Amino acid sequence: MFYRGYGDGRDGREMGPKRQRMIEQAAPPPGTFYGPHPGSAFMFNPYGFVPPPPVFPVVRLRGLPFDCAELDVVEFFRGLDVVDVLFVHKNNKVTGEAFCVLGVPLQVDFALHKNRQNMGRRYVEVFRSTKQEYYKAIANEVAESRVHGSTVTGGGGGGDGGGGGGRGGGYSSPRRTVQRARSSDDGKENAEHTGILRLRGLPFSAGKEDIVDFFKDFDLSEDSVHVTVNGEGRPTGDAFVEFGSAEESRAAMVKDRKMLGSRYIELFPSSVEELDDALSRGR
Repeated sequence: MFYRGYGDGRDGREMGPKRQRMIEQAAPPPGTFYGPHPGSAFMFNPYGFVPPPPVFPVVRLRGLPFDCAELDVVEFFRGLDVVDVLFVHKNNKVTGEAFCVLGVPLQVDFALHKNRQNMGRRYVEVFRSTKQEYYKAIANEVAESRVHGSTVTGGGGGGDGGGGGGRGGGYSSPRRTVQRARSSDDGKENAEHTGILRLRGLPFSAGKEDIVDFFKDFDLSEDSVHVTVNGEGRPTGDAFVEFGSAEESRAAMVKDRKMLGSRYIELFPSSVEELDDALSRGR
């Protein structure tokens, strides 16, 4: 007895050899136990077919205004979950490029719809990117900071879209930011400590528990951490931390320019007045 359709001949005697040929053609590459199913983009496991790992949700921007800041990028992608914004520099100068990490892979397609839309008087190009490109850019930024010893927080002015300018919105020019950062660095060692430090450059996704973990060598609680927000309730990338004493805050300066996630954090001695002023602006 044989089943019609399984054999090459009428009596089905070629079923075994044909099946063997099919197995050999679909065999996985040497050194792997499970291979991809023929004609399918899905991976095979003993329990069925599963989709490949999700794409890392990152896009690359080009043609940013000279005075672009992280909040400008958040506003540009309004409605999407912006996890991180990484501006690209070369020889301590802005390049007009940035990487933007989004909350979920699905949002990448929505972000691409913003391609060639304006930010101020410049149109911004938006491209797909990869996790490898993003982490390579992080490594380059860390190397830049070690060589030049300063941080530029603004965007850049590359691209083909019309004039300079930008959104303004109270954000300072990167050139002025560089000068301010350098002058602040020069005075850090001699600055008076009051027990309060200001943190700059935090990922937008960073919460109080992340900052407490950043200072895990010190006795802190989440009540002593204040993450600042703007008038719309969005994080600014800054925070203030209250330590038990001026000596503790001075000792905590060893964490200056250390990494929190994919970002390195700058620390500055602060005061109660600056803390109150920053918190009042977010109310």
